[in-house]
Amino acid sequence: MDRPAAKPEMVDPFGRTVSYLRVSVTDRCDFRCVYCMSEHMNFLPKADLLTLEELDRLCTAFIAKGVRKLRLTGGEPLVRRDVMVLIRALGRHLETGALDELTLTTNGSQLARYADDLFAAGIRRINVSIDTLDEARFQEITRWGRLPQVLDGVAAAKRAGLKVKINTVALKGVNEAEIPSLIEWAHGEGHDLTLIETMPMGDIDGDRTDQYLPLSEVRRALSARWTLDDLAERTGGPARYVRVKETGGKLGFITPLTHNFCESCNRVRLTCTGKLYMCLGQEDAADLRAPLRASASNDLLHAAIDEAIGRKPKGHDFVIDRASNRPAVPRHMSLTGG
Repeated sequence: MDRPAAKPEMVDPFGRTVSYLRVSVTDRCDFRCVYCMSEHMNFLPKADLLTLEELDRLCTAFIAKGVRKLRLTGGEPLVRRDVMVLIRALGRHLETGALDELTLTTNGSQLARYADDLFAAGIRRINVSIDTLDEARFQEITRWGRLPQVLDGVAAAKRAGLKVKINTVALKGVNEAEIPSLIEWAHGEGHDLTLIETMPMGDIDGDRTDQYLPLSEVRRALSARWTLDDLAERTGGPARYVRVKETGGKLGFITPLTHNFCESCNRVRLTCTGKLYMCLGQEDAADLRAPLRASASNDLLHAAIDEAIGRKPKGHDFVIDRASNRPAVPRHMSLTGG
């Protein structure tokens, strides 16, 4: 009796199986969050971006090589023109079983418009970035954002049947006092919430040491208020999870600075120009646009992917302190894909 063919796998030099691809479909965003980018950004010329068809082909090549989870990011992915064409096309891999999950990270500004379409395309879970529930503070953090528009989008996503996880960047002296109320709101609405330390990427017109709030301190403060029960679950991603006994909700901590999460990294990141970053916190990248465009066959592309995975580093070198307050890498998170 013939055995079914083994699923292909991409294994890096440290024995980690790469099964998760994050794709930045655009570096553009309709917000200018103070920890993410400068207020006056120079975005890529549109001619430099991969077409939606090329992004589909690249993603499909990774799925053929063992990627099981695909997350679309930006910038803000939903501001890319005709992005639903790409999302619907990628949804075919869910139908065949080649892909386990297609998901999205968004600032929520366009969710009211797209929530039903996202669900229809096969997306079942999304991450939405919300750092405060105070309208004035929200505008200060995002510079251009409007909180009511985002909350309307979150409500639309919930109505559409999408599972929403809230992502909150912990910012010293900005939203740290509000973190408990954010958790209570999210859990009260049925949403999980993950706290994230600010990451030293790109020039943001400021000093990140003024923003950096160690989540070890936040967790100690929350533990004095609530019962935090550690959860064994791991997604292969950076978050460590607890259950807040008093709210019943799940709380995650992403701590690239206070706890290096690289030992379980199962992901790589593809930019909207076809650059593959094997590590968020390293500059080494592989150009996949050239082999993609060099041939209608995927042989060159697959070889380039294999070569890139073969040099995935052990980990990043993120650090924030007064002696090293420059970005660890010069590119912005919006270019890499958050």
